[in-house]
Amino acid sequence: MMTHMARRQVLVQLDDELVDRLDRLAAELGTSRSDLLRRGAAAVLAAADEAGADRELREAYRRQPQDPALVESARRLAADVVPEW
Repeated sequence: MMTHMARRQVLVQLDDELVDRLDRLAAELGTSRSDLLRRGAAAVLAAADEAGADRELREAYRRQPQDPALVESARRLAADVVPEW
């Protein structure tokens, strides 16, 4: 079952070159400029969320550094399971 979220129209000002590039890409992909912009906005927000999670993880390791013995054990284990190509 697919649900649709309510959408709000927003005004975004773009230069002519950017609009032309978006329109060419939309035509190549068989989609609309609006869809590309929605996907782009979602990608920017996802990247920001991921960057925030990375910052929180780094801060947690600053507060509670890794145990060097545990890191060494994990390194050895990883080296043992690396596939031979």
